[in-house]
Parts: sequence; structure tokens; C-alpha cells
Amino acid sequence: MKIIKSSLLLLIVLFSTISIYAQTVDEIIAKHIDSVGGKEKISGITSLRLETTLEVMGTSGTSTTTILNGKGFRNQSDVNGQQVISVYTDKGGWQINPFAGVADPQPMTDEQYKAGEDQIFIEPFLDYAARGSKVELLGQEKIGNLNTYKIKFTNKDNAVTTYYIDASGFQIVQVVATANSMGQEVEITTTMSDFKKTDYGIVIPQASEINFGGQFTIVTKMQKVEVNPSVDVAIFEMKK
Repeated sequence: MKIIKSSLLLLIVLFSTISIYAQTVDEIIAKHIDSVGGKEKISGITSLRLETTLEVMGTSGTSTTTILNGKGFRNQSDVNGQQVISVYTDKGGWQINPFAGVADPQPMTDEQYKAGEDQIFIEPFLDYAARGSKVELLGQEKIGNLNTYKIKFTNKDNAVTTYYIDASGFQIVQVVATANSMGQEVEITTTMSDFKKTDYGIVIPQASEINFGGQFTIVTKMQKVEVNPSVDVAIFEMKK
């Protein structure tokens, strides 16, 4: 009897594993896009503005992210009276980071720009192939208590980002990328939680934890979401 029970358990595990890997990467991405709100809803977003509070090394601050879909991304964080600004456009990027000795606007290096250029898109997986990006399913991995699909995303400039998509709800729960922080190449891990639907009908995480290679962590809480606000393109221009 014990042998029969063990055999049945093995079969259940085997068929569950087969079912998990039977899904193709594009099927997983399609379910993810549906979980966010669907292709039609996402395609209707031309701009997005997110306002958050943040905590970093015992200090509080605020942050505003503005995205003009496919054209520009700007994040401005205000901490201890200092402004940290990162801007990506479809042509290049620039930054201000007084904590890293960059008090005036400076162009990003090619490596910095390539690593973050896809942030100008509100949904990274929507029409990814048309933008010259590639995806690869690397299997499953446990993130906290969640089973996730691990997807390698390579953009048109060969910069690699790893996405972890919840195997149940299909939201992106973690993003891992290599970037330049404080003059060093570090692995930046962003973990997202508390997903809620906006009045517009898209689902956005209300909390995130950004780990900069173990050096420090930024914890954010969503305060306000604006869909399709008016955006002055001048905010993406680097002032001299």
C-alpha cells in the first residue's frame, strides 16, 4: 500500500511539473499582460505618473516617476534636501546624483543607458519582439513563498534583465538587473508586492523594495497614480 501511495505521489509531482513547463514563454507573457489589465487597456496609456514615499538608510523622502510611453522616463527622488534624477529617452540618458558626486546634469555612459533604456515603456513585455528584444524561459524559481517563472529579457542592445512572474497571479514580482551604482557595477534587485487595480483598470504594485547589491535598500510606498496626465517633454531634456 505504501508503495502504491508513493507511486501516486510521484505521478502527481511528475504531471504537475510537465504542466508547468508545458507553458511557453509567450503564453506566460500573455497571461501576465492580461493580469495587468489586458493589451487594450495598456495600449491606451500614453503617459503615467507615479508618486511614492521612500525610506533609505533611515531617511525618508519622496519620489516621482513620469513615463511618456516609448519616448521618455524620468525619476526624481528628493532625500535630505538633495535631488537625484535619472532620465532615459529614446535617444539617450542623463542623471544627477549628488550622493555619487554628480551634482550637475551628466550624460549616461552607453552601458548605463542600455541597461535602463526599456524603462521608457510602460509594459516591458508588450510588443517586445517588435522592439528587437528577445525572451527566454529559464524555468521556475521560488521568490519568498511564491512559485515564479524566471524569464531572461534581452533588449535590442543586448542588455539583460531577469523577470520573475508569479506562476499563480502572473504579476511581475521581482526584477534583477546589473547597473552602475555609486561608480560600481552592482546587481539591483527590485521586489514588488501589494498589487492593486487603479480606477483606469490596470494593476500596479503599491510597494517595492530595491536592493542595490547589498550596499543599501530603498523601500517605496505608492501614494498616487495618474494615468494619461499631460507631460511636458521638456522635463526629459538635459539642461546645461
